[in-house]
Amino acid sequence: MMNSSVHRFRDIERTPEYLQPEKCVPPPSRASLGTMWFIRDGCGIACAVVTWMLVFYADFVVLLVMLVPSRDYVYSVINGTLFNTLAFLALASHFRAMLTDPGAVPKGNATKEFIESLQLKPGQVVYKCPKCCSIKPDRAHHCSVCKRCIRKMDHHCPWVNNCVGENNQKYFVLFTMYIALISLHALIMVGFHFLYCFEEDWTKCSSFSPPTTVILLILLCFEALLFLIFTSVMFGTQVHSICTDETGIEQLKKEERRWAKKTKWMNMKAVFGHPFSIAWLSPFATPDQGKADPYQYVV
Repeated sequence: MMNSSVHRFRDIERTPEYLQPEKCVPPPSRASLGTMWFIRDGCGIACAVVTWMLVFYADFVVLLVMLVPSRDYVYSVINGTLFNTLAFLALASHFRAMLTDPGAVPKGNATKEFIESLQLKPGQVVYKCPKCCSIKPDRAHHCSVCKRCIRKMDHHCPWVNNCVGENNQKYFVLFTMYIALISLHALIMVGFHFLYCFEEDWTKCSSFSPPTTVILLILLCFEALLFLIFTSVMFGTQVHSICTDETGIEQLKKEERRWAKKTKWMNMKAVFGHPFSIAWLSPFATPDQGKADPYQYVV
């Protein structure tokens, strides 16, 4: 039976002359792995800053253009509290997704000493990434932006300036969900505000002039509609990927499934933690996923 292109590529990695452990520098110590994770990528940093600015712009329009001038105090308090709560959770999720190690394999560990320490048995093989000189476990892929191999890498997202992988997928899913919710909320409020302004005097329904109010609302409407569509699609794609236990890269490359199949509920608990609780919706709760030791590379 003929092997797939993926298997042919991985077979090449098994050859001793391709591994070249003598060209690798020693891996960092385990103590250094606890440092903060941050990708120094200009495009990603710019996208992350733009993301925060767009959320702050939406909050500015919602509060100062629509809610503060409203005569309905209860309506303003309820919607202002709800919108700002969702916006805070969205930014917190973005922060965690951006600064959490997505599951990077220790760089430069494909040394002769480390390979010998694995005490390989006859027939056992290890795979080495020639780009970051690391011995990588199964289902790990190299990211050209992070310059690291990432366990269960789904994709690299410039909007969070990070890869979406084994350790931060929960925060990315929450980020897309909360952005979709505040976008939908903003669209609904813009619709009600336009109706209110048409019935009332435009000079009384906003603290700004009518032309400025219209421009600010139209920009917010465009932003909210665009990100509602984008993040809803991303959220649905991520949930489907979690339920099927197949990353975006694995789906794109049509890689043959070599891992045990689990139920959708087990896959969800592996990402969000178990048992099901309000912590699933919190970007501050770190799921106890029971991950394998990242130093296990033998297959």
